[in-house]
Amino acid sequence: MNTRFPTSSQACVELRDLHLNTNIGTYGPHDVVPDAHVLDLTLWLAPALVLIAQDGMAHVFDYDPLVAEIDRIAADGHYETQERLITRIVYACAAYREIEALDIGLCKSPVRQGSGSLGVRVSVDAHTLNSLR
Repeated sequence: MNTRFPTSSQACVELRDLHLNTNIGTYGPHDVVPDAHVLDLTLWLAPALVLIAQDGMAHVFDYDPLVAEIDRIAADGHYETQERLITRIVYACAAYREIEALDIGLCKSPVRQGSGSLGVRVSVDAHTLNSLR
């Protein structure tokens, strides 16, 4: 099997539609209170962590500890804003040197009368991620 790939290759791990157990926002008696906060996360990695010559966890990025940390952070108390929770998750991702860049989005729903979603999204490049380390 040929295991050489162009240096311009890109690889990522995608986490989609993860419902977080979290408490975000302050709502009055007549406000619509979201019943879901959903996370999308794309982690950009070195292609060598995805295009592997042999099967085995030792050759890939183990995302399970990061997902566990995201669950812990999400449930870590009350957040006034989605932005603060996203910021804490970005810092958690920065702890993993394997992550070269990331895209993250957090969305709540419903927004009004049982419909709609409202989210915050940010892309963090390698330079910014390295500055957080």
